[in-house]
Amino acid sequence: MIHREGYKLIAGFFFLLAIINTIVLYFGPPAWVVYPLLILSLGFWILIVQFFRNPKRTTPKNPNHIIAPADGKVVVIEEVEEPEYFKDKRKQVSIFMSPLNVHINRFPVGGTVQYVKYHPGLYLVAWHPKSSTENERTTVVVKTDNNQHVLFRQIAGAVARRIVYYCKNGDHAEQGGEMGFIKFGSRVDVFLPLTAKVNSKLNDVVKGGETVIAEF
Repeated sequence: MIHREGYKLIAGFFFLLAIINTIVLYFGPPAWVVYPLLILSLGFWILIVQFFRNPKRTTPKNPNHIIAPADGKVVVIEEVEEPEYFKDKRKQVSIFMSPLNVHINRFPVGGTVQYVKYHPGLYLVAWHPKSSTENERTTVVVKTDNNQHVLFRQIAGAVARRIVYYCKNGDHAEQGGEMGFIKFGSRVDVFLPLTAKVNSKLNDVVKGGETVIAEF
């Protein structure tokens, strides 16, 4: 399946490439020019399509589990000061999404959305230490039914130029349900209580909506 965020972009690139290839064919260059161009055009369009793929995921719902909010690689596990909402120390787990990963973002826990804020910003590479506080980003906090608070942050990368989120304050958050989308390379940070047990390790490859990255 293709995610709805990709419909216009996929169609737009299809028609643009079709026009370019039609012009090239009209002017009749030699076959050694035409065929590589057609193959490159098809390959580029397939890359765009696969970026917006929307695979079905089965979430192992559990109020004591924190599920990966995105596909990708775990690049940070550390105790940090969270300055925006908690203003105290938290455990941070960060997942980097390359352009080849599924870029749908999901709620890591179920409960009630307590806080949503969008921040315009820079476009540093997503693994840069300052990207969490200086890049374009959206911060979401969910209060679980067992009174735990989990903050997760969508962060745009050097290529990403648009963050999409679908929740607002007071919304019900379904664990593993869609909460947003980031277009092209990016990352998601998750901030947990210090008492949480992190199950993931650095460089682990996780699946959004399926991998249990930590537990209360």
